[in-house]
Amino acid sequence: MDGSQGFVGQRLAREALGVHLALTKMGRHAGRPVLLVGPPGTGKTALAVALGQELGSKVPFCGIVGSEVFSGEVKKTEVLGSSFRRAIGLRIKETKEVYEGEVTELTPSEAENPLSGYGKTISHVIVGLKTVKGTKQLRLDPSVYEAIQKERVVVGDVIYIEANTGAVKRVGRSDAYASEYDLEAEEYVPLPKGDVHKRKELVQDVTLHDLDMANARPQGGSDIMSVMGQLVKGGRTEVTDKLRREINKVVDRYIEQGVAELVPGVLFIDEVHMLDMECFTYLNRALESPMSPYVVLASNRGICTVRGTADGAGQDGVRAPHGIPVDLLDRCMIVKTAPYARDEIRAVLETRARAEGLTVQPAALDRLADEGARASLRYALQLLSPAAILARTRGQTEVAIDDIAELDGLFLDAKRSANVLRDRVEMRY
Repeated sequence: MDGSQGFVGQRLAREALGVHLALTKMGRHAGRPVLLVGPPGTGKTALAVALGQELGSKVPFCGIVGSEVFSGEVKKTEVLGSSFRRAIGLRIKETKEVYEGEVTELTPSEAENPLSGYGKTISHVIVGLKTVKGTKQLRLDPSVYEAIQKERVVVGDVIYIEANTGAVKRVGRSDAYASEYDLEAEEYVPLPKGDVHKRKELVQDVTLHDLDMANARPQGGSDIMSVMGQLVKGGRTEVTDKLRREINKVVDRYIEQGVAELVPGVLFIDEVHMLDMECFTYLNRALESPMSPYVVLASNRGICTVRGTADGAGQDGVRAPHGIPVDLLDRCMIVKTAPYARDEIRAVLETRARAEGLTVQPAALDRLADEGARASLRYALQLLSPAAILARTRGQTEVAIDDIAELDGLFLDAKRSANVLRDRVEMRY
């Protein structure tokens, strides 16, 4: 049976996406969105997430559902535009003067508060830093001490301080302290090499959406954490096209100078058939942009009406495959996902049970596989946890076939529910 890294089945779909992934790594993905089509529960979302993971942890991944674009606060195209920008990363490389080393001393010096007759204030802070090559003692401004407190720096931590801005970054705990505890969640790093005062290349990963928000709301600081704090405080902010064009010019200049590198990520739009004609027109234009992410669309519809094409006079709208206009559909590389066979359903159930730490008897797995083949894979997966609860109620550690049979009388799947309603209509109940 075909399976890889916990993903069972869909061999042809995985092979097709592997070919498209090679195009992406070659930089030839622009204007070539992937459309995943198939019945519900056939792994379309899992395939899209796997693509993002295959590109690496530093590559941005933005997933939305088609119905999310309909908001009362901002325009539909603005939601799509911000999603595109979230899926485009920018890797900024800067060479800065820094003081780097293991903290050997951290002593704040207090003085009388000149603004009041009582209380004391921090006048300066003495920080000792050690590297493999030597040590250095620094006398720093109180604002730097505030940054040190925010990073929760203590003696034994490895930090670096930017010489120009005074920004402090905690790298981790020195590996000289690695034997302090048998088990802890601390990250240990080696003692820095070279001098304490050095020039260091720093790499920062941001998205174009982060830059949009930082320039739309510049108050409160320019670092990423300040930007995220401002995002939490208010509602959704609409960024103008003029501001985005100005940011794009700055980004292009940085790329030409070799300071930054564009990192196209993955934009996954599930239930793309929920978009309307205005959104599809915007998608067509955005896909032609040189700053375009790797776009993956998914739909479980057949031939249906494109939203936004029916008028109020009762006339039918434009009908198209998967609810997508033909001009956009013509751009897509379409990948089909097929319904799972019974053996594949059993393998998926076995993998899920192992991931959730459940012990299921082989006969019970066979019964669940039959339910998945008759009803749906999702229904069978939903029965795993309730079956484990019934087994614990009986004082058993394994899920048995009797637990599955009992659940069959407690819950209805979609097909059986529809049959019940159909019978009631025929009986005029």
